[in-house]
Amino acid sequence: MQSIGDTAIKNFIVFDNAETLVFTGLVLFVAYLVRGISGFGSGLIAIPLLTLMHPLTTVVPLVVVLDFLGSAAQGLKNRELIRWPELYPLLGFTVTGCLVALFLFKSVDVSVLTSAMAIFIICFAIYQILPLPVLRGSKLWAAPAGFFGGLVGTTFGTGGPFYMMYLSVRGIEKSEIRASFAAYFFIDGTIRIIGFFSIGLFTLFELITLCWWLPAAALGLFIGGKVHTGVSASTFKYFISLLLVYSGYKLLTR
Repeated sequence: MQSIGDTAIKNFIVFDNAETLVFTGLVLFVAYLVRGISGFGSGLIAIPLLTLMHPLTTVVPLVVVLDFLGSAAQGLKNRELIRWPELYPLLGFTVTGCLVALFLFKSVDVSVLTSAMAIFIICFAIYQILPLPVLRGSKLWAAPAGFFGGLVGTTFGTGGPFYMMYLSVRGIEKSEIRASFAAYFFIDGTIRIIGFFSIGLFTLFELITLCWWLPAAALGLFIGGKVHTGVSASTFKYFISLLLVYSGYKLLTR
Protein backbone atom coordinates (compact mmCIF):
# COMPACT_ATOMS: atom_id res chain seq x y z
CA MET A 1 0.00 0.00 0.00
CA GLN A 2 1.33 3.46 -0.89
CA SER A 3 1.83 5.96 1.90
CA ILE A 4 0.31 9.43 1.77
CA GLY A 5 3.79 10.83 1.14
CA ASP A 6 4.40 8.46 -1.82
CA THR A 7 1.05 9.39 -3.35
CA ALA A 8 1.75 13.12 -2.91
CA ILE A 9 5.17 12.83 -4.57
CA LYS A 10 3.68 10.79 -7.43
CA ASN A 11 0.90 13.33 -7.94
CA PHE A 12 3.37 16.20 -7.75
CA ILE A 13 4.79 15.10 -11.13
CA VAL A 14 1.78 16.97 -12.59
CA PHE A 15 3.53 20.20 -11.61
CA ASP A 16 6.87 19.19 -13.21
CA ASN A 17 5.81 20.91 -16.40
CA ALA A 18 7.10 24.32 -17.43
CA GLU A 19 3.89 25.40 -19.19
CA THR A 20 1.72 24.49 -16.19
CA LEU A 21 4.09 26.16 -13.72
CA VAL A 22 4.32 29.40 -15.73
CA PHE A 23 0.56 29.55 -16.39
CA THR A 24 -0.26 28.89 -12.73
CA GLY A 25 2.24 31.47 -11.52
CA LEU A 26 0.96 34.17 -13.91
CA VAL A 27 -2.69 33.53 -13.03
CA LEU A 28 -1.96 33.74 -9.29
CA PHE A 29 0.15 36.87 -9.70
CA VAL A 30 -2.52 38.68 -11.75
CA ALA A 31 -5.38 37.52 -9.50
CA TYR A 32 -3.70 38.78 -6.34
CA LEU A 33 -2.42 41.93 -8.04
CA VAL A 34 -6.08 42.74 -8.71
CA ARG A 35 -6.95 41.90 -5.10
CA GLY A 36 -4.16 44.15 -3.86
CA ILE A 37 -5.48 47.04 -5.95
CA SER A 38 -9.23 46.58 -5.46
CA GLY A 39 -9.47 44.59 -2.21
CA PHE A 40 -11.30 41.64 -3.79
CA GLY A 41 -11.62 39.60 -6.99
CA SER A 42 -8.76 37.11 -6.61
CA GLY A 43 -10.99 34.03 -6.46
CA LEU A 44 -13.13 35.14 -9.39
CA ILE A 45 -10.03 35.39 -11.57
CA ALA A 46 -7.86 32.59 -10.20
CA ILE A 47 -10.33 29.73 -9.79
CA PRO A 48 -11.85 29.46 -13.31
CA LEU A 49 -8.44 29.93 -14.96
CA LEU A 50 -6.59 27.52 -12.65
CA THR A 51 -9.33 24.95 -13.15
CA LEU A 52 -8.29 24.80 -16.81
CA MET A 53 -5.06 23.14 -15.60
CA HIS A 54 -5.87 21.65 -12.18
CA PRO A 55 -8.81 19.79 -10.59
CA LEU A 56 -11.55 21.95 -9.05
CA THR A 57 -11.24 20.02 -5.77
CA THR A 58 -7.57 21.08 -5.56
CA VAL A 59 -7.99 24.66 -6.78
CA VAL A 60 -10.88 25.77 -4.55
CA PRO A 61 -9.40 24.79 -1.15
CA LEU A 62 -6.00 26.26 -2.00
CA VAL A 63 -7.35 29.57 -3.29
CA VAL A 64 -9.51 29.75 -0.15
CA VAL A 65 -6.32 29.46 1.95
CA LEU A 66 -4.56 32.12 -0.15
CA ASP A 67 -7.57 34.45 0.18
CA PHE A 68 -7.64 33.76 3.91
CA LEU A 69 -4.00 34.83 4.24
CA GLY A 70 -4.60 37.88 2.02
CA SER A 71 -7.63 38.90 4.09
CA ALA A 72 -5.59 38.63 7.27
CA ALA A 73 -2.94 40.93 5.81
CA GLN A 74 -5.45 43.48 4.49
CA GLY A 75 -7.98 43.38 7.33
CA LEU A 76 -5.53 43.75 10.21
CA LYS A 77 -4.05 46.83 8.52
CA ASN A 78 -7.36 48.72 8.63
CA ARG A 79 -8.99 47.41 11.83
CA GLU A 80 -10.49 50.75 12.82
CA LEU A 81 -12.59 50.88 9.62
CA ILE A 82 -14.29 47.49 10.07
CA ARG A 83 -18.09 47.77 10.56
CA TRP A 84 -18.65 44.74 12.83
CA PRO A 85 -22.40 45.40 13.45
CA GLU A 86 -22.99 44.97 9.71
CA LEU A 87 -21.06 41.68 9.62
CA TYR A 88 -22.56 39.79 12.58
CA PRO A 89 -25.94 39.08 10.88
CA LEU A 90 -24.15 37.28 8.02
CA LEU A 91 -22.48 34.63 10.15
CA GLY A 92 -25.24 32.06 10.78
CA PHE A 93 -26.37 32.13 7.15
CA THR A 94 -22.78 31.75 5.92
CA VAL A 95 -22.27 28.64 8.08
CA THR A 96 -25.50 27.13 6.70
CA GLY A 97 -24.38 27.79 3.11
CA CYS A 98 -20.97 26.23 3.82
CA LEU A 99 -22.55 23.05 5.21
CA VAL A 100 -24.76 22.65 2.12
CA ALA A 101 -21.70 23.19 -0.13
CA LEU A 102 -19.62 20.56 1.72
CA PHE A 103 -22.43 18.07 1.12
CA LEU A 104 -22.36 18.92 -2.62
CA PHE A 105 -18.58 18.51 -2.73
CA LYS A 106 -18.89 14.96 -1.42
CA SER A 107 -21.98 13.90 -3.39
CA VAL A 108 -21.90 15.68 -6.79
CA ASP A 109 -19.59 14.80 -9.69
CA VAL A 110 -16.68 17.25 -10.10
CA SER A 111 -17.43 17.80 -13.82
CA VAL A 112 -20.96 18.91 -12.92
CA LEU A 113 -19.60 21.34 -10.30
CA THR A 114 -17.06 22.70 -12.81
CA SER A 115 -19.76 23.36 -15.45
CA ALA A 116 -21.98 24.99 -12.81
CA MET A 117 -19.09 27.23 -11.77
CA ALA A 118 -18.46 28.25 -15.40
CA ILE A 119 -22.12 29.26 -15.84
CA PHE A 120 -22.07 31.19 -12.55
CA ILE A 121 -18.88 33.05 -13.56
CA ILE A 122 -20.34 34.09 -16.94
CA CYS A 123 -23.64 35.21 -15.36
CA PHE A 124 -21.80 37.24 -12.71
CA ALA A 125 -19.58 38.89 -15.32
CA ILE A 126 -22.64 39.98 -17.31
CA TYR A 127 -24.41 41.18 -14.15
CA GLN A 128 -21.34 43.21 -13.16
CA ILE A 129 -21.43 45.40 -16.28
CA LEU A 130 -25.19 46.00 -16.38
CA PRO A 131 -26.22 49.65 -15.68
CA LEU A 132 -28.11 48.80 -12.49
CA PRO A 133 -29.32 51.49 -10.06
CA VAL A 134 -27.71 51.87 -6.64
CA LEU A 135 -29.70 49.84 -4.12
CA ARG A 136 -30.15 50.36 -0.38
CA GLY A 137 -31.70 47.92 2.07
CA SER A 138 -31.94 46.61 5.63
CA LYS A 139 -29.90 43.94 7.41
CA LEU A 140 -32.45 41.38 6.19
CA TRP A 141 -30.27 41.22 3.08
CA ALA A 142 -27.76 39.36 5.28
CA ALA A 143 -29.87 36.17 4.89
CA PRO A 144 -29.51 35.63 1.12
CA ALA A 145 -26.05 37.25 0.99
CA GLY A 146 -24.70 35.12 3.84
CA PHE A 147 -26.23 31.87 2.58
CA PHE A 148 -25.17 32.23 -1.05
CA GLY A 149 -21.78 33.63 -0.03
CA GLY A 150 -21.18 30.52 2.06
CA LEU A 151 -22.63 28.14 -0.55
CA VAL A 152 -20.92 29.58 -3.63
CA GLY A 153 -17.74 30.46 -1.75
CA THR A 154 -17.26 26.92 -0.46
CA THR A 155 -18.27 25.23 -3.72
CA PHE A 156 -16.46 27.53 -6.16
CA GLY A 157 -14.27 29.72 -3.93
CA THR A 158 -15.99 32.87 -5.24
CA GLY A 159 -18.50 33.91 -2.58
CA GLY A 160 -17.07 37.41 -2.22
CA PRO A 161 -19.50 39.13 -4.62
CA PHE A 162 -22.45 38.31 -2.34
CA TYR A 163 -20.75 39.85 0.69
CA MET A 164 -19.68 42.86 -1.37
CA MET A 165 -23.25 43.35 -2.63
CA TYR A 166 -24.60 43.19 0.94
CA LEU A 167 -22.11 45.77 2.21
CA SER A 168 -22.91 48.03 -0.77
CA VAL A 169 -26.67 47.73 -0.14
CA ARG A 170 -26.06 48.80 3.45
CA GLY A 171 -24.62 52.08 2.13
CA ILE A 172 -21.37 52.17 4.09
CA GLU A 173 -18.35 54.18 2.94
CA LYS A 174 -15.96 52.68 0.34
CA SER A 175 -12.91 52.33 2.62
CA GLU A 176 -15.11 50.73 5.31
CA ILE A 177 -16.49 48.28 2.73
CA ARG A 178 -12.95 47.22 1.82
CA ALA A 179 -11.86 46.75 5.44
CA SER A 180 -15.10 45.01 6.44
CA PHE A 181 -14.96 42.72 3.41
CA ALA A 182 -11.39 41.67 4.26
CA ALA A 183 -12.33 41.04 7.90
CA TYR A 184 -15.36 38.95 7.00
CA PHE A 185 -13.42 37.01 4.39
CA PHE A 186 -11.00 36.10 7.18
CA ILE A 187 -13.91 34.70 9.26
CA ASP A 188 -15.54 33.09 6.21
CA GLY A 189 -12.21 31.56 5.20
CA THR A 190 -11.73 30.05 8.65
CA ILE A 191 -15.13 28.35 8.42
CA ARG A 192 -14.43 27.01 4.93
CA ILE A 193 -10.91 25.77 5.74
CA ILE A 194 -12.25 23.84 8.75
CA GLY A 195 -14.94 22.38 6.49
CA PHE A 196 -12.43 21.31 3.81
CA PHE A 197 -10.26 19.63 6.44
CA SER A 198 -13.31 17.83 7.82
CA ILE A 199 -14.10 16.16 4.46
CA GLY A 200 -10.46 15.33 3.65
CA LEU A 201 -9.72 17.85 0.88
CA PHE A 202 -6.41 18.91 2.46
CA THR A 203 -3.77 16.21 2.01
CA LEU A 204 0.02 16.37 1.92
CA PHE A 205 -0.24 16.96 -1.84
CA GLU A 206 -2.39 20.09 -1.36
CA LEU A 207 -0.01 21.43 1.29
CA ILE A 208 3.01 20.91 -0.99
CA THR A 209 1.13 22.62 -3.84
CA LEU A 210 0.25 25.55 -1.56
CA CYS A 211 3.96 26.13 -0.90
CA TRP A 212 4.49 26.47 -4.67
CA TRP A 213 1.52 28.78 -5.18
CA LEU A 214 2.09 31.10 -2.24
CA PRO A 215 5.08 33.18 -3.54
CA ALA A 216 3.31 34.26 -6.78
CA ALA A 217 0.14 35.21 -4.89
CA ALA A 218 2.08 37.06 -2.19
CA LEU A 219 4.09 39.02 -4.77
CA GLY A 220 0.93 40.05 -6.63
CA LEU A 221 -0.80 41.10 -3.41
CA PHE A 222 2.22 43.13 -2.28
CA ILE A 223 2.67 44.96 -5.59
CA GLY A 224 -1.08 45.52 -5.92
CA GLY A 225 -1.12 47.18 -2.52
CA LYS A 226 1.54 49.62 -3.70
CA VAL A 227 0.02 50.39 -7.08
CA HIS A 228 -2.13 53.47 -7.64
CA THR A 229 -3.57 52.76 -11.07
CA GLY A 230 -4.85 55.51 -13.33
CA VAL A 231 -7.38 53.15 -14.90
CA SER A 232 -10.96 54.14 -14.12
CA ALA A 233 -13.13 51.84 -12.00
CA SER A 234 -15.53 51.22 -14.92
CA THR A 235 -12.73 50.30 -17.35
CA PHE A 236 -11.20 48.01 -14.74
CA LYS A 237 -14.59 46.34 -14.18
CA TYR A 238 -15.14 45.78 -17.93
CA PHE A 239 -11.69 44.22 -18.28
CA ILE A 240 -12.31 41.82 -15.38
CA SER A 241 -15.75 40.92 -16.77
CA LEU A 242 -14.31 40.05 -20.19
CA LEU A 243 -11.67 37.88 -18.52
CA LEU A 244 -14.37 36.10 -16.52
CA VAL A 245 -16.54 35.45 -19.60
CA TYR A 246 -13.53 34.03 -21.44
CA SER A 247 -12.49 31.75 -18.56
CA GLY A 248 -16.09 30.55 -18.07
CA TYR A 249 -16.39 29.80 -21.81
CA LYS A 250 -13.11 27.84 -21.80
CA LEU A 251 -14.30 25.73 -18.87
CA LEU A 252 -17.58 24.91 -20.61
CA THR A 253 -15.95 23.97 -23.94
CA ARG A 254 -12.77 22.19 -22.92
